[in-house]
Amino acid sequence: MSSFNRQFILKQWPARTQQIPLRLWFELSKGHAVIEFQHVSKHYGHTRAVEDFSYRFPERKITVLVGSSGCGKTTLLRMINRMVTPSAGTITVRGEDIASTDPVALRRSIGYVIQSGGLLPHKTILANAKTVPLLNKESKQEAYRRATQALEAVGLGEELYKRYPAQLSGGQQQRVGVARALAADPDILLMDEPFGAVDPIVRDSLQTQLLQLQDRLHKTIVLVTHDIDEAFRLGDEVIVLEKGGRIAQAGTPAELLAQPANEFVAEFVGANSSQRTLRTTTLGGRTVVVDGAGKPVGVIE
Repeated sequence: MSSFNRQFILKQWPARTQQIPLRLWFELSKGHAVIEFQHVSKHYGHTRAVEDFSYRFPERKITVLVGSSGCGKTTLLRMINRMVTPSAGTITVRGEDIASTDPVALRRSIGYVIQSGGLLPHKTILANAKTVPLLNKESKQEAYRRATQALEAVGLGEELYKRYPAQLSGGQQQRVGVARALAADPDILLMDEPFGAVDPIVRDSLQTQLLQLQDRLHKTIVLVTHDIDEAFRLGDEVIVLEKGGRIAQAGTPAELLAQPANEFVAEFVGANSSQRTLRTTTLGGRTVVVDGAGKPVGVIE
C-alpha cells in the first residue's frame, strides 16, 4: 500500500503532533501487533453480514472501517476479539489463529472501547480503570499505578477518581472508557463508534486527544465509524465498506480522495464536492496530489 504524508492533506484539522501536558505515558508496546483476515465470512441465517473479507491491518497504525449502517463494520471489529465467531475463514492475531486461542485471554489482551463507554455504574472511576489489570492478576499496587497513569493520560485528574460514571459528563465517561482500555497496556485497541454519543465540540476534543496519545503509544488501532470526516481525520488507512462487508476501496485518505475506485466511493467520501476535490498529476516522475486550484498538497509514493 502506498503512503501519503497526511499532515498536508489534513491540514484543515488540528495537527496530531501537537504536544499535551503528560507527566507520565506508557512505554511503547514491545510486540508488533498484526491482525489478518483471510476469506472471512459471517452469516446470520440467510443474512450475509460479511462475505469473503480479506485484509492485513497495518501494525501500530489507525485503520478505520467506515460505511453506512448494516455494512458489517461492527461485525468485523467484534470478530477480532472473538465476541463474534466467523462462519468461515481465518483470523490471525499476533501470528496465531484466534480460533485456537482462549477467548477470555484474547479479550483481556486487547483494549475495547464502545460508544457508551461501557462503564460499570456501581464502581468509581478509579475502580473502572483498574478492572482489566486486576482481571489480569496484577497486584493492587500495580493496578492502581496503571489505572492512574491511564486516567492522567486521557486528562482526568485525581479529583475525579472517587466519582461514579453518572456524575461525569459524556465526554468524561468516554475518556474513562479509553483509559480503562489502555490500563493493561494492550498492543491492540478496538474502538466501536467511540465518539458517536457526544456533541461535536467534545467529539473534536476526543479525536485530537486520541491522535496525540497514538503519537506516543503507537498502538494497532481498528476503529469503526459511519462518519467519513472522522475516518479521514483519524485513519492512517481507511477501508470503505459496502453491504456484506465488501471492501469498496482501502487506502490512505489522500488516495481515496484523489483516486476513488468507483462512483460509489467518490460519492461516499465526498470527492465530488468542491470542499474535497483532489486530483493527481505527474511531476518529475512522482505522483503529486493537487487541490482544485492546482496547489500541491502532498505526494503519493
